[in-house]
Amino acid sequence: MSTTIAERIEEEFASAGGTVATSHGMVVVTLPPENLLTAVRRLKADLGFDLLLDVTAVDWPGRAPRFDVVYHFYSTSHLIRVRLKTAVVETEPVVESLVSLYGSAGFMERECHDMYGIEFRGNPDLRPILLYEGFVGHPLRKDYSKLHEQPLVPYRT
Repeated sequence: MSTTIAERIEEEFASAGGTVATSHGMVVVTLPPENLLTAVRRLKADLGFDLLLDVTAVDWPGRAPRFDVVYHFYSTSHLIRVRLKTAVVETEPVVESLVSLYGSAGFMERECHDMYGIEFRGNPDLRPILLYEGFVGHPLRKDYSKLHEQPLVPYRT
């Protein structure tokens, strides 16, 4: 009897200290941050998830750890998506960069860094991509005030 890709994911990651569930028809893997890079290498090399779709975060103020960093992958051979989540603390919101595995991760990690303040260790370029240099704060954090005013910066010509 052959196993489905979802069953293979469950077998692979349940033993790696993670949890595997299904949400809205998608396999969701939750792992500690120290297992992230190894898990993504496995997803890509062994299980055929050759496309990184998205990198984002979810802010849970009042919860420890405060942030979930969320990745979405797609397998063009199995035609299935998988969501991978890892939680990071507010005092040191750092995860490993996936740039070495997926080149497109560079821009997605920059956006997540701008909006949430998550640092991606190993990303060679975390300059702002959506905000301007000198922007103060991270606008998608739930404690960012809607009334917050930014410092004036000189207009570039």
